[in-house]
Amino acid sequence: MNLDIVVLIVAMAAVTYIPRVVPFFAFSGKLPPFIEGVLRNVPFAILGALIFPAVLFIDQGNILFGILGVTVAFLLGFTGFNVIVVVLGSICILTFYSLFF
Repeated sequence: MNLDIVVLIVAMAAVTYIPRVVPFFAFSGKLPPFIEGVLRNVPFAILGALIFPAVLFIDQGNILFGILGVTVAFLLGFTGFNVIVVVLGSICILTFYSLFF
């Protein structure tokens, strides 16, 4: 690989990594508990905003497929699981549903 490309990749990685890590160290332990609670729930809010419109316009024509996925995601998220567990849980349930029903 050309050295210019390697330098470009490293520079792009640094440019995207620095804005993410600076607030982590700058605000570590300094935020009020309310703000920390709000920020802890941002991934779930983003996940809901991205996925919910697709449930209404599902391609298979079976609205139950979308409702099942949203229900499982909501229940897993509401019980306090990590975002990855919520997404993978919904995928597993919908895979099972599509294979057997």
